[in-house]
Amino acid sequence: MAKQATARHILVTTEKLAKKLKKEISNKEITFEKAAKKFSKCPSGKKGGELGMFKKGDMVKEFDEVVFNKELNKVHGPVETEFGFHLIEITGRI
Repeated sequence: MAKQATARHILVTTEKLAKKLKKEISNKEITFEKAAKKFSKCPSGKKGGELGMFKKGDMVKEFDEVVFNKELNKVHGPVETEFGFHLIEITGRI
C-alpha cells in the first residue's frame, strides 16, 4: 500500500461551484491549473493547486481516502471536508 502521494486540488466553498469546475475541466473549457489559480481558496491555488509530496495522515481523513485509494490522473470530487469542497487530482503514489 502506498505511503506517500503527490496531488493537486482546488478548494471552493460550495458543492455547486466544485461541480461546475469539474464539468468545465472535463470538457476542456478550463485547465485544472487555471481553475485552481482563479477559484481555489487554498494558498496552493497560486501553484495550480500543487500540494507536493505528503504522507498518509498528513491530510484530513476524507482527503486521504481519495488520494490513497482512487484512480491516478483523474479529477475526483467534490470531496467535502471541514475546509470546504475539493476537486482532487492524484498525480502519483509511492
